[in-house]
Amino acid sequence: MKIVAINGSPRGMNGTTGRLLEEVLAGAVQAGADIEIVSLSETPIKPCLACDACHKVGICPVKDEYETIKDKLLAADAFILATPNYLLSITAQLKAFLDRCNGLIHLTALEGKYSALVETSGGGGDEEPLEYMQRIVNAMGAQNVGSIGSPGAGPRQFPDQEALFQKARALGKDLCDSVREKRSFPEQDPFRLGFKERMSHLIGFMGECWPYEKEYLAQR
Repeated sequence: MKIVAINGSPRGMNGTTGRLLEEVLAGAVQAGADIEIVSLSETPIKPCLACDACHKVGICPVKDEYETIKDKLLAADAFILATPNYLLSITAQLKAFLDRCNGLIHLTALEGKYSALVETSGGGGDEEPLEYMQRIVNAMGAQNVGSIGSPGAGPRQFPDQEALFQKARALGKDLCDSVREKRSFPEQDPFRLGFKERMSHLIGFMGECWPYEKEYLAQR
């Protein structure tokens, strides 16, 4: 089982978000997963240029590591998004990556895959970034197994730390179990399937301008 963890923290795995992500990954490894971590601090992704190439030909022409990371996502059974809370949202690093995923989102190309979400904050407000990331996950077609978020209590420290880490390791295990058991999360279907229908209508309307996406949907 292959799981890709995309960490949007500017501090990479050395920050508080990286510390909480480590525990989620420990649970996944114990459950038998093969893990790959992509730290966007080390693999910076440039902003989307709105050139429409992903819709026209399926490949982004911007010269960075986006296409490589995209291929890792498409090859994985599951993925994890991790970020600190920056002004009630995700970091610029993760936002730039997700903006570049708009081709995947149009095609709900991660349908059949599962995700887990990790977030940390300086002083609370953990819900907003987690809710945003779940909408993105569902827009890509994937199902979210669960989320974990917490304020910090100093560098790489948390309040009620051991209880939090137990929950994090359980989330990693749940992610693996969901893949193996092909679990469903029907409470996510109204948004996930509704978004898929919206994108189908959009591509149908724009099909002559977006031949790659038109052909992708026709084959699917």
